[in-house]
This record gives sequence, structure tokens and C-alpha cells, in this order.
Amino acid sequence: MSPTHSRFQRVRQRLEAFDPGDGWRLWLYEFLLFGFKQAWACLFGALLLALLLATHLFYPDDAALHRYDFLTLSAIAIQAGMLAFRLETWEEARVILVFHVVGTVMELFKTAAGSWTYPEESVLHIGAVPLFSGFMYASVGSYLARVWRIFDFRFSHYPPKAATWLLALAIYVNFFAHHWLPDARYLLFAMTGWLFWRTRVHFRNFRAHRWMPLLLGFGLVAMFIWLAENIATFANAWSYPGQEDGWEMVSWTKLGSWYLLMLISFVLVTLVQPIREPDQ
Repeated sequence: MSPTHSRFQRVRQRLEAFDPGDGWRLWLYEFLLFGFKQAWACLFGALLLALLLATHLFYPDDAALHRYDFLTLSAIAIQAGMLAFRLETWEEARVILVFHVVGTVMELFKTAAGSWTYPEESVLHIGAVPLFSGFMYASVGSYLARVWRIFDFRFSHYPPKAATWLLALAIYVNFFAHHWLPDARYLLFAMTGWLFWRTRVHFRNFRAHRWMPLLLGFGLVAMFIWLAENIATFANAWSYPGQEDGWEMVSWTKLGSWYLLMLISFVLVTLVQPIREPDQ
């Protein structure tokens, strides 16, 4: 098996070769196949989220190993296992490492600025940031890299790559700079819309490529990340101001932050996934 292909590729090819018939059987099969592929793409993030929730509910208070350190070691084991069993490619792992570094740098700054806190103790940490936090950013990278390959993404009217990199850099800088300068997120939203308003992502679920506006795709993924963030804060993975004395829903304004982070994530994934146009 090629090192650029995951073990899932053989399963996917068999599923895509199956003939469910026509009519409602075809629609049902496509729906179930779409759900299965999405679940497979979410594997790393889903396992990490399940660990956060399970340890919050069942991890013993008097354990010799801090819960956060257990999460860090578990995340490393999950990543190693996915590579060992070829559930993830080495190319995807490399871009996920970039996500880990980019996310950890942001975490160090944001915790120092008081944007959120990690309320529990840990040994495996940098500053006030437990090392498992970087894997939460990596899970976003893992999803994007895997879903890109699994659904054979193609793009029409994709903007110049240099422009997307400049926009991603501006978004990343604004995550830091808005603590001293006016928040430029609305300008960044406008620039994102201007660059990508014509861009369509073409994805192949079964036999034919379908499409949706790429901006809509960013929004849908941002919504799911926001929902996962609510579960994670409920599990005391971290706390926003106002959640110290009891959990409450994460502000809807975080959707905008995740939307912009999606663009950074998407551009980073282009390091290992090509921007291909649809077949004529």
C-alpha cells in the first residue's frame, strides 16, 4: 500500500463500487455513505472529544496522573495508532503538526491575555497551556486533510494562492493584534467574501461530483466546531470568562472566530492537498 494512501481507501473504493439500485435506494445509500465518510474524517477529533467528556465524568480525582496529562498521552497514542494502522497518511500528519504548533502559539498568547483558562493542574504543559490543547487544533487539521482526500475535493473559481496566504496571515495576526488595536475581523470577513464568493467546492460522495459554495462549507464546519467547543467546555477542558462558577453555552460570537480560523486551516491544508479543478 502506498504511504500516501490510508487503509480506508480500500474500504471507500469497495463502498463506491457497490450498486444500490435506483430511486430511493440510491438516495438512502448516498446519505448513509456521506455520513460514514464524514464520521471517518472526524475520527481523530471525535475520539479526542469523547476522551474529554469521559474523563470529565469518570476520571478519579485522586489519580496519580493528572487528567490533563492523561489526555495529552492519550492524544499522542491516538495519533501514533492512526499512523501505525494507516488510518492517516504521513503527509496529513505533517500538516497536522503545523496546526499543533500554530495552535499552541495562539494558546500561549490567549491564556496570558485572559481570553480563556485551563482550570486543572498538569505536568505536561508550556506556561499555562497543557500540551493536549495543541491536539484540539490538530483535530481540525486532521478533519480537513482527511475530508479533502476522502471526498476528492475539486474547486472552481479558486482565488490566487498568494492572496489566500496573505488573507490567512492577516487573520492570524488579528487574533493577536486586536488586544491592542481595533479588531479588524469585519474587514477580514469582507475580504474573505470578496476572495471566495465565486468559489465552489466540488465533492464526490458516490459516483458524481456535487458542489456547494466554499463559503457555505466554511460556515458549516465552523458551526460543528462551535458545537464541539460547547461539549469541551462542559467537560472542563478549558473555561471562558463567565464559566468559572458553572458551565454556560459558549457565546455565538465565537462562531465568527471559528469561521476565520477555518480559512487559516484551509490554507494550511493546501500545503499537502492540491487545488484541482473539476473534470470537464
